[in-house]
Amino acid sequence: MTEAISRKVRIRNIGPSRACVSQGRVVMLNGQVLRFFWLPVPGFCILLIVISLRRRQAVDFKTPAILGRTGLSVSRLGVGAAYGAPAFALEKAYAEHGINTFYWGALRKKGMEEALRNLCRTERERLVVVFQTFDRSGFLMKRMHEKGLRAIGSDYADILILGWANREPVGTWLDTAIRLKEEGKVRFLGMSSHMHTLMAKMIPDPESPFDVFMVRYNAVHPEAEDVVFPCMPSENPPGIMAFTATSWRQLLQARRMPPGEEPLSASDCYRFPLSNPHVDLCLMGPRNARELEEGLAALGKGPLSEEEMAHVRWVGGHVHGQ
Repeated sequence: MTEAISRKVRIRNIGPSRACVSQGRVVMLNGQVLRFFWLPVPGFCILLIVISLRRRQAVDFKTPAILGRTGLSVSRLGVGAAYGAPAFALEKAYAEHGINTFYWGALRKKGMEEALRNLCRTERERLVVVFQTFDRSGFLMKRMHEKGLRAIGSDYADILILGWANREPVGTWLDTAIRLKEEGKVRFLGMSSHMHTLMAKMIPDPESPFDVFMVRYNAVHPEAEDVVFPCMPSENPPGIMAFTATSWRQLLQARRMPPGEEPLSASDCYRFPLSNPHVDLCLMGPRNARELEEGLAALGKGPLSEEEMAHVRWVGGHVHGQ
């Protein structure tokens, strides 16, 4: 069956086992993507065939995801620049594991700069480079953004994140970012916040200038499941990036574990958010090559099983209660 004979439809849930359909788009319903194929059949108006797929194909972490309405193809794991992983390890992660998303935020370590500069020479179109700004005044944003582009040898960043927003970004902070986008120096705007209620307000807003949202989501703080993800629009959703998957390394520390319990592995910490079909990408913060390799093991392990998920949640609940 080819795409040439397929059409997309809009779903309205009217019961546990029924749905009304009308011409429109493929949408997500209860974590599932529903695709409808319409075929002419003699004696009948139409024949409807339904194929249900997990949103963002969560069954395979090795396969890239589409970052929401940006259309960017991203590796399921991205690497942050602030922690110190060396250039050779980052380039190896790209070559051997397809890690193409690099978060070059406010703390820009030399290892990430060197890796991006090397990769941008020949692989720029395959990379997703994320910059971040905390400059609410907008005074230094343009200067720092352009300095960052020169450092890695690129004309543009794919995403500019307005970081640590405690309220909806407005004024010069947002205006300066929009001007950078209009000048072609960034393709998409995003924002990060620890305020789940703020995210829940902004994510479904069709007038929002942001196409990407960074959401705090881990086993210690899983509140996004109840506050943020239910607000995701079924059509044209934004991209979702999870951060603080290890809860600032709390889940890796033996002293925080229940009695007799081993700490979680970094890969299991990353598998927790990636097992949620709303999450496109999870950021890692490796300090060295060994930690990077340990985190990348999540790609081969795939989603947490029910037993693994229950265990990770139990550990996270214990840490949260301390």
